Amino acid sequence: MDTKIITRVNNVDIVATSDEQLVPIRPICEALGIDFARQRKKIQEDEDLSSVVVLTPSTGSDGKQYEMLCLPIRYIFGWLFTINPKNVNPESQEAVKVYRRRCYDALYNHFFGSQKRQLEQNQIEITLLEELADLNQQQQQLKQTISEKRKKLEKLREERLKNEPQLFD
Repeated sequence: MDTKIITRVNNVDIVATSDEQLVPIRPICEALGIDFARQRKKIQEDEDLSSVVVLTPSTGSDGKQYEMLCLPIRYIFGWLFTINPKNVNPESQEAVKVYRRRCYDALYNHFFGSQKRQLEQNQIEITLLEELADLNQQQQQLKQTISEKRKKLEKLREERLKNEPQLFD
């Protein structure tokens, strides 16, 4: 089974299987200095994670094949978000804190950002509608002015084409 390095945590390669994109949990736990058994229990008790976790052969850091508890890569980020920075080794604490802040930002941007974009688009639409209303009004005024100018031109032509001298008006 081919593997692909997806990231490094404390100089430990974190790999995923290239076929199913499954990521072993134990190497991440070891790299962060957290208890694997506790994380395994937490995953198995989680309704969503327990429905996707699998035991599958994976290559360990020593190059040998082992049966490892794995999560699909799309669930790894959520699981990592549940790790308390106080529970990881001291050299990993700041990285976990930064990761969690980035997750908070990503969630905010996803949920509020789309609402914010919608509000911005609504305001742009309102502005465009107001501009169109102004242009329509200007268009009506121009049509009226054109109509008045045509009437004056017609009157002028009529007078010029009468060609009869008038002594008294």
